[in-house]
Parts: sequence; C-alpha cells; structure tokens
Amino acid sequence: MIPADFMQASGKGRLVSVLSSNRSSCLSMLVCSFVMLSSSVLPLAASASDPARFVVDVAEYRAPEGRSQCRGAAGYSNGPVGHRTFLWRPEYLAVEKARILSEPDYAKPLRDAAEMAMKRGPYSVTEKLKTPASGDRHDYYSIGPYWWPTPGAAGGLPYVRRDGDVNPESRGNEFDKDRLFKFSNDVRVLTLAYHYFGERRYADHAAKLLRVWFIAPETRMNPNLNHGQAVPGISDGRAEGIIELNAMSPVVESIGLLAPTGVMTDAELSSLENWFGRLVDWMANSPIGKAENAKSNNHGIYYDYLVAHFALFARREGVAQNIVVAFPDARMGPQIAADGSLPEELSRTRSWHYSYFALEGATKLATVGECVGLDLWSAQTTDRKSLAKAFGYLARYQGDIDKWPYKDSGLADPEKREDTIRSALEPLRLMAWGSGDARYEKQIPAYSADKHQSNEYWLPPMPDIAAFKRQEME
Repeated sequence: MIPADFMQASGKGRLVSVLSSNRSSCLSMLVCSFVMLSSSVLPLAASASDPARFVVDVAEYRAPEGRSQCRGAAGYSNGPVGHRTFLWRPEYLAVEKARILSEPDYAKPLRDAAEMAMKRGPYSVTEKLKTPASGDRHDYYSIGPYWWPTPGAAGGLPYVRRDGDVNPESRGNEFDKDRLFKFSNDVRVLTLAYHYFGERRYADHAAKLLRVWFIAPETRMNPNLNHGQAVPGISDGRAEGIIELNAMSPVVESIGLLAPTGVMTDAELSSLENWFGRLVDWMANSPIGKAENAKSNNHGIYYDYLVAHFALFARREGVAQNIVVAFPDARMGPQIAADGSLPEELSRTRSWHYSYFALEGATKLATVGECVGLDLWSAQTTDRKSLAKAFGYLARYQGDIDKWPYKDSGLADPEKREDTIRSALEPLRLMAWGSGDARYEKQIPAYSADKHQSNEYWLPPMPDIAAFKRQEME
C-alpha cells in the first residue's frame, strides 16, 4: 500500500496529495484503500519528490447568508433544528412544512401514504424466496433488471441482456430489490409525516422498520451487496448491483430526522452508524466495490455519492472529503464531453433518462460535498467541464424534447413518456438550490405541468433564499 497525506491546503481551496511510501502513514486503512482503489480513477504519485495532485483545486464552500451550513459528520445537527441530515437541508423541510400545514390538498397524499405505510412491514432480506450463492439469507440478493431468460434454453440459462427492457422477475418476491425499495419508501414517508404532522406513531413505526432491517439478529441485512444484480447462469453478483444502494440514501436522511425524537436508543443509533461504516468498508475494499468505483458512467458517479453519504453518516468525514476533492478529475473530466454531453449515457437505449440520472447523482454528491466544506457546484476542469456545462447541453432541448437526437425508449413510449421527461426535475431543482441560480428552477415547467410533483415532500421549489429567515426553520 502506498501511504498518503490528505487534505493539504492550497489557497482558498483544498486538494489531495498522494505520496510515496517514505512520507507518512495513512490515518486509517479504509481511507488509504479508498484512495488506492483504482489507478485508472484516482491518479497516484510516482515518488515523494513528485507528488501527484488533482488538477482541479476544489474551492471552499461557504453557505449563502441566511442559509444553514452542513458541518461535516455532524450534518445540520448544530443548526436551529438539530437534525443530523446531509442531503435534506433544513430549508427544504421548512418550505415543505409551511406548504403542508397551509394547503390540505397538498398534504393529503403524504398523509394517505403514511397511513398505508403504517399497515405494511416490517421488511427483511430473510423473506426472499430464493437464496443467494453464499447460502446466507441475510445477504442481499437481486438480479440485473435488463437480463432475461434465453428462450428455449433449459432453465432459461444463461440469461441474456436487453438494455432498457426491465424483466419483471427482478422485482418479484424471489429477490430483495422490490423489498428494499418498499422499505426505503415507507421509512421516508413515515419519517416526513412525523416531521410535518407531529404524530409520534409514524416515527415509532419507522423505527420498527429500521430495527428489523438493520439491527435484529434474526432479520438484519449483512452490510454487503456481494449478490446484487446477479445474472443467472453467468454471475452470482456484479458491481452494478451497488447502485441499488441508492435506496439507502433516504433511509440515512430519515434516521437523521428521527434521532432527536427518542424513538430509538443511543445504542440503536450507534448500531446503525456501525452498520453503514461496515458497508463503506465493503464498498471500498471488496472486488465488487473496486469494480464499481472504476465504472466510467452513472454507476461511478453514484458510487462516489453513496460512499460519501454513508461515510458521513458513519462519521468517516475524511473519506467523504477525498471523494469530493477527486470528483472533477475522476468523473467530470472523463465523463463530460467538450460540448457538455455525457457520451456514456447517450449510448444507452434510455439516453435522456440516464443523462439526467447521472446528473442527479452528481448534484447529490455536490450537496453532501458542502458538508465537508467543498464546492462542486462551481468546480470545473482545466478544459472547462463542469456540472453547469452538462446541464447546459440538456437545456438546449427543453423547449422541444422531440428534437432529442438520441434513442430513448421511454420518450418513444406514450405510457412512459411523461415519467421519462420528468427525469429532469430532481437534478434541476438540486442544481438550483445548490448553485443559487434560479434559472435551473425556471426550466422545470418545461418538463412538468406540476412543478411540485417530483419532490417526494423533501425537495421543494427554490424560494427567494435571501428572504429566508432562520427562525422559519424552528
């Protein structure tokens, strides 16, 4: 292992230096191994006298006046509200709560969803009908969504790929993906319903779901995805499965909202942090995790976001900081073309969807990047690639999506077209809030008649931030 010095100051920004073995030892095996995952992704130094530095010096982030500042692994817990969230800004929740309390029609779908969630669960990976190759039902198990049985072959083996065409088997009770997404959605809905309506029963049920999924020895999930997105007849588990951990992101945020309520003990909260810490270890050091880190498309972007998010929750702030510092060179440079397009996503059969999906992951990383004091919103590579440039490329088509020159099966299907177009809403809104540029928010009506529709009750339209008062968040 090549030891490393981390977080060396450089003017107003920060950067990472990776040095040779005679300099210093790593602060932890995890941080070293994370930076060393792949020389093709994170450049390494040849010698101590010639340290490799990331070309882009990511500037320090400072919250605009009147806005809360996320502070490292503490998140927003030191603010006026005291919730340890990283993605869900106090401003988001304050704007949503004000609207929910003043508009009964807007609040009703959340109330209805919470009541339905009260009748479901708890969920456990041990409930699946098929067992992964490990033989351990506590291991998460899913199959690749775009893989189908071979017609006429015994057992349909081996499965064959049909990009963009989802095999319904992947969402069945035989596997864990659908169960994970239901668990995640119910925890989010119940937590937000408690936060907005103040009814403790919602928080109690959310805590019950968390205990069963993560803590109880009989039902808890092992912190790995060794058998995610398996392909029958080909692979027992693939790197691509890691992206399904995206469903864990709102769970982490929900825990941050629930913690001050007392519905979970300090020991239980510590157990949850430990679980995600072990997951970060696995993502950093396992062959599957290393392979996903090396991906050059949206999978690599989401890998960065998820590791950074989970590391902050597990109080491993340095890991998150390293990822954010590396992001412009490791992801933006290789993945964004000179014109702002994302070529890897344009090659897919759902090119519109995946272009915005990749930017959603990038804007979420930029949001949690604020927590380690770094500004990805304005970062650009030496050849001027940036998040703004990628959004600018897609904005060319906002007035006439029918002129989109690449294949997207969702745009071509009348039943899927609206949802496909709306892939733009969440990343545009995240970009508006993060960059402070209302022009991104103003693009949203071009993609949806109801500009509020995609927020899932945590990501509202960007208000006039300058007029936002801190006491409104209390």
